[in-house]
Amino acid sequence: GKRKRAENFLTEASTLSMGDLIVHVDHGIGRFDGLRTLDVQSAPHDCLQLTYAGGDKLFLPVENIELLSRYGSEGATTQLDRLGGAGWQARKSKLKQRLKMMASQLIAIAAKRYARATKPVSPPDGAYEEFCARFAYAETEDQLSALDDVIADLASGRPMDRLICGDVGFGKTEIALRAAFIMAMSGRQVAVIAPTTLLVRQHFKNFAERFAGFPLRLGQLSRMVSANEANNVRAGLADGTIDVVIGTHALLSKQVSFRDLGLLVIDEEQHFGVKHKERLKEFRGDTHVLTLTATPIPRTLQLSMSGIRDLSLIATPPVDRLAVRTTIGPFDPVIARETLLREHYRGGQSFYVAPRINNLEEIANFLTEQVPEVKFQIAHGQMAPGQLEDIMAAFYDGKFDVLVATTIIESGLDVPTANSLIVHHAELFGLAQLYQIRGRVGRSKTRAYAYITTAPDKKMTDGAARRLKVLHSLDTLGAGFTLASHDLDIRGAGNLLGEEQSGNVREVGVELYQHMLEEAVATLRDGDGEQEDRWSPQINIGTSVLIPESYIKDLDLRMALYRRLSTLCEDKEIESFAAELIDRFGPLPSEVEQLLQIITIKDLCRRANVEKIDAGPKGAVIAFRKDSFPNPGGLIEYITNSPYDLKIRPDQKIVFRQNWISDMARLKGCRKILALLVDIAENP
Repeated sequence: GKRKRAENFLTEASTLSMGDLIVHVDHGIGRFDGLRTLDVQSAPHDCLQLTYAGGDKLFLPVENIELLSRYGSEGATTQLDRLGGAGWQARKSKLKQRLKMMASQLIAIAAKRYARATKPVSPPDGAYEEFCARFAYAETEDQLSALDDVIADLASGRPMDRLICGDVGFGKTEIALRAAFIMAMSGRQVAVIAPTTLLVRQHFKNFAERFAGFPLRLGQLSRMVSANEANNVRAGLADGTIDVVIGTHALLSKQVSFRDLGLLVIDEEQHFGVKHKERLKEFRGDTHVLTLTATPIPRTLQLSMSGIRDLSLIATPPVDRLAVRTTIGPFDPVIARETLLREHYRGGQSFYVAPRINNLEEIANFLTEQVPEVKFQIAHGQMAPGQLEDIMAAFYDGKFDVLVATTIIESGLDVPTANSLIVHHAELFGLAQLYQIRGRVGRSKTRAYAYITTAPDKKMTDGAARRLKVLHSLDTLGAGFTLASHDLDIRGAGNLLGEEQSGNVREVGVELYQHMLEEAVATLRDGDGEQEDRWSPQINIGTSVLIPESYIKDLDLRMALYRRLSTLCEDKEIESFAAELIDRFGPLPSEVEQLLQIITIKDLCRRANVEKIDAGPKGAVIAFRKDSFPNPGGLIEYITNSPYDLKIRPDQKIVFRQNWISDMARLKGCRKILALLVDIAENP
């Protein structure tokens, strides 16, 4: 379906390009310097050329591309590793130890939560249905399943710790509302924490409307609340007369105490600092915790997936949402004027976003001179917080037409009447950032427009150009979610475990770091000894291994397809990949058919623990990884009784004599014998 397509598209978008830093699981950090077609056993074979410290080169066959991961944001300071040096292995094993400790902390937290009991809570009869009926929209399938998850958690008798991820405006708040209602009606208190006073205001308005007429008292706590009212709210929380409170991290201060806090809802967790998070953890005795986020922090996502936190995904947009019409190009004053006026004349408002504070001045001049019809105001993060909030509140209340701002608008403010957006110098933003900013418009049923402009006189870097290309094609709603987990440049995204992690990430790069952490967690959870590194079988069958240029011209696209290929295992996946190629590029040339056979063989090698297979016209030699085979007895028995000419050499390699003249015969023959080995290995 759609989601799979978005993921494929993203693997293709995040492909390696010339000069990227990569991490090879056995050799460490190097630079990717392009594809080379080498002659291997007199057949053309595409390899990635990797350059290491001192200019040493390593050629990696494309079918083993999964041994590489991207390093992440390349700094000029990153040192390449030496090929064959001991430095990389040492760094990696030290990190393994550290991750093991970290994983055990995480698991301990999760286990402690698991061991705690709390009173099961279920929706109050009648009142709950009435409460839900006030929701003005049809729930989407994902939303309903997330709700089921939450209701099941509350009824389980164990404290919940669930992360709800979903794109901006996909109805996460509704889930929080219903959970809060169930908890408050059961007689325990609910606290909702949001990162900005504006969001608090917005949530409070929402909650007040939905809770009207029920016997529940709401309070809000933020800088916008007078000192007197704040004291009342704090008193009400302590004596239990306030049932639901919505506030900024002011709720985490030592002066706030709850009589009986049952549920904590955290909106956009990554905006909270480490100290706040520590404080949040203290609440987690028998308190249920529900976290909402629109930017999946890859790490939290990974951890959720490895079972330390529970995760619900909302990936489908609300029913009558329209995709944002996006135009991308060098800045053109005529289009900019048109965009703002079109919005103005249909009675709406617009955002004009710039990367840096010093760009705001030139935008203001442009508006004053070229678009005098609209009223605008400027907002940025260095203003006094009070002043900033007044401007935002005025915009929210429709007092002026255009908000000229830096990226402070990216986190969560919902202005239903603002449905046009212009981005200035888009090339300076990260992909996830652009996506978040674009998510500010098009949140109601009106069609929204985004005009994403680049500096007309400067040449863009390849990376920037690629980001914009991706953004353009991400018009499917909900793809941003898959995207954010891809956009792994470590921009200090919210961190589960505090500061020390970013240093660890720098040592091995993001992707590998995540992989290692996931493995450490899995090992501890399932309690099976040492985890070993990823490995990839070597396959030399003397057939061509490449996607010919005559079939797919674009180098980046070929690279992307190689990257996707390396993740396929099952025949089904390989077949659908082949079908997609035929659909996109026409009938498969023989080289590509052979490449697909090689991928199948690779999967069989993995399953049979075969490290290397060498085949030629006269047969094949098969070497097992670490010289071992899962079911040696079965293998020996098979070899003794086999109709084929098979021998085990003293060095534990198997020799298989055959007459294979054509390439296809060799591929099919190897595939057949490996399938046999897998069968013996997996059915002792």
